[in-house]
Amino acid sequence: MVKKIANNDMTEVLAEKVALVDFSATWCGPCQMLAPVVDALAEELEGQVAVYNVDVDANSDLAMQYRVMSVPSLLLFKDGQVAGQTVGYQSADEIKAFIANN
Repeated sequence: MVKKIANNDMTEVLAEKVALVDFSATWCGPCQMLAPVVDALAEELEGQVAVYNVDVDANSDLAMQYRVMSVPSLLLFKDGQVAGQTVGYQSADEIKAFIANN
């Protein structure tokens, strides 16, 4: 299950061993295409990778803090640190490779 981030609060993400955070916006077409891919990955990788979503309009401080200039952006966190970032629509296999390579 994809957990929603609210109030610019990344506490839960930073406490995870491995977390994938989808920075998106409701008005963004590619974000809407990516959402079901991220949902499916959240189920497939449950117990290995925690998956979160950040609405950049509702959490603009986080978007600025993590220098998210374009959506969708996927940030991979390991032990509270950003381990990688990718921008734009990705297939499930591309996202799994991104996670494995970081």
